[in-house]
Amino acid sequence: MTLHDASWRAFASDNYAGMLPEVLAALGEANGGHQSSYGEDVYTDALREVIRDEFGARAQIFPVFNGTAANVVSLTSMMPRWGAAIVAESAHVQNDEGGAPERVSGLKLMTVPVAGGKLTPESIATQAWGWGDVQRAQPLAVSITQATELGTVYTADEIRSICDYAHAHQMTVHIDGARLWNAAAALDMSFGDFTSAVGVDVVSLGGTKAGALGAEAVVILDPELADGMAYLRKLSMQLASKMRFISAQLLALFSGGAGIAAAAHANSMASRLRSQLEGVPGLSFTHPTDANAVFAVLDPAVAERIRDTWKFYTWNEFTGEVRWMCSFDTTESDVDGFAATIRTELTG
Repeated sequence: MTLHDASWRAFASDNYAGMLPEVLAALGEANGGHQSSYGEDVYTDALREVIRDEFGARAQIFPVFNGTAANVVSLTSMMPRWGAAIVAESAHVQNDEGGAPERVSGLKLMTVPVAGGKLTPESIATQAWGWGDVQRAQPLAVSITQATELGTVYTADEIRSICDYAHAHQMTVHIDGARLWNAAAALDMSFGDFTSAVGVDVVSLGGTKAGALGAEAVVILDPELADGMAYLRKLSMQLASKMRFISAQLLALFSGGAGIAAAAHANSMASRLRSQLEGVPGLSFTHPTDANAVFAVLDPAVAERIRDTWKFYTWNEFTGEVRWMCSFDTTESDVDGFAATIRTELTG
């Protein structure tokens, strides 16, 4: 029984899209018969091999159910309860996890105001102090978002600089990679090239926004941080009994470049949308469009009229900033129709 109109499209979130066809097919192929539970299956074994190929020989993967869990379990594995993670003020872990990192793990997030959502060694330094001071949570990790919440992408050199600074100050580095596929496509690099090769210690590997269904993972790049991870995942209620179905989806994203191709398409659609709106009066862009997000400011009344036809979110109620997201199934026709609606509302 189908309850929705499958032709309806929106620009609110890449979570609105369904499953990538290759991922849906992989679930069917993984179904049937019996496989050992709790990660003892052949799909999870195969995924472990793929992750070592993609992220480096020391990489270890721990599939989980959702992105919040991936971030919370990652950060928990990286520090004791008196530790703190330095994050951008706009970071997802700060604004969109319902306080889970602090409430569930007991750690503290130390925020830094930054341009374009990207931390730098200089901005990290504003919070990287007070070690040994019992009055202050101890800065023990840095967490960056790739691609960022503002649609920008860190270069490999930028991440390397952050890792070099963090490690010099005995801090570890985490990447919230909910849109890691979009970042990899934008950089035209392998995952390892901008994670393990530049010093990243732990990655939250997103799958859902790339076209999976409830398939995310923690990827540990520093083996020393893997001690106890199996227990931590279980006590965090993230150990899947039928893990083969999570692993099969992630395998499908890696197989034949399906995930990268899907992310590259989403990025391309965002670029197409921006190019069609450049120079339109009454609209200004607020951030570079590096991946699959377009941020702009327009009159709130105009935004509401556009939303009568196309759903999207207001990002900042005070400034009128909106966010338009493209996904793997966004078509050129979708973009052209949306852009035409915006131009009509702005120019008459």
